[in-house]
Amino acid sequence: MLDALTVAIGVAALALAAWCGHAAWRDQPTKDWHFIGMAVVTVLVLAQLVIGLVKLAQGEKPDEGTVIFVAYLVGAFAAVPAAGMLSLTERTKWGSITVAAGAVVLAVLEVRLYDIWGTAGA
Repeated sequence: MLDALTVAIGVAALALAAWCGHAAWRDQPTKDWHFIGMAVVTVLVLAQLVIGLVKLAQGEKPDEGTVIFVAYLVGAFAAVPAAGMLSLTERTKWGSITVAAGAVVLAVLEVRLYDIWGTAGA
């Protein structure tokens, strides 16, 4: 797939997790700036979803199976928006913790997506 995009998403997700974790440490709920950060990460993941589906349509195959790859793509796409929606219902520091946890989950999903797709030279 696109290794640079996968790394960028992982780094952005971890930065979002640290940012929201810091807000939780300061006993603050998620604020508008956090939602802008979530939107940026979600746009990156949407680009990855589209690129992944286009590559599959072009006939490329992930090493560990198409169904697993698509499931992880969709899961990665849903991780941060779902955490953001939960944080809207919990307007305390726990909403910030929820987003931080969702961003960490996204970073882990990116590592797994990299493994599922495999490397070109391997």
